[in-house]
Amino acid sequence: MRVDAAVDAFLQYLAVERGLAPSTIQAYARDLTGLIRGREGLDVAEVDSALVRRHLARLESEGKAASTRARTMSAISQWAAFIRRELRVSIDPLERVQRPRQGRRLPRVLSTEDVVALIEAPDETPVGIRDRAMLEVLYAAGLRVSELVSLRLEDLSLESRFCRVFGKGRRERIAPLGEPAVHWIRRYQQEVRPRFDREARAEELFLSSRGTSLSRQAVWYRLQKYALQAGVRGPVTPHLLRHCFATHLLEGGADLRVVQELLGHADIGTTEIYTHVSRERLQALVESRHPRGRGAP
Repeated sequence: MRVDAAVDAFLQYLAVERGLAPSTIQAYARDLTGLIRGREGLDVAEVDSALVRRHLARLESEGKAASTRARTMSAISQWAAFIRRELRVSIDPLERVQRPRQGRRLPRVLSTEDVVALIEAPDETPVGIRDRAMLEVLYAAGLRVSELVSLRLEDLSLESRFCRVFGKGRRERIAPLGEPAVHWIRRYQQEVRPRFDREARAEELFLSSRGTSLSRQAVWYRLQKYALQAGVRGPVTPHLLRHCFATHLLEGGADLRVVQELLGHADIGTTEIYTHVSRERLQALVESRHPRGRGAP
């Protein structure tokens, strides 16, 4: 099979069988088409480590970050596994290809005081009540913003205090909701949502004042407004509240495996970064508050 046809087959597999988001599939497409650019007539069996090394060297010469080159290698690895499994063609294009070294970036985390100030910033207007409910859910359940805006009424079980969430690859998980989140969801549903959804047809929980689905950009914009009101410094994004959710749980003594399940991470290695964040914050706390925390002999 020609390599360009094999790439197309892999992208279709990601969309149909794995159910990945269009943006994720586009990222895979960019990484793989970059590898074969100008070599589309190759047979898949001819894709070797020399081709990959040349491509990685080209990316480095273009100033691409190590993380970008590592992501490209991950895409190639998954594509090659697909070729071996589905086409029964034995290829190993990453043989003896060294993975780019990259530093591990730790996510920024807010203090609990800043999170509370942020969540309590919305006013008592209909939009403010909706936004307060959204912020409570983001922090209480550790949701991605895409998961928040796609929450449907049927995904809620307020009596049992949980919601059903569909994450990356449409993986389903159950996310607990605390009492404050349940309280504000109920207020929003009783006082505000009927005004927004005048025809009572919308399936999504959170709606715009026109009764339409909220976009991720709209949530981001509202969050910027409340961060400014609350005096929270630095960039504040919906994903930052997810980082806060995980780190504050670990600081409170939660088990790492439990946090992995709550976040919907397929690999616990992704979750482990929060243990580093937690240790850094505890070290900073000791150094700033303990009488012999910094500079002790």
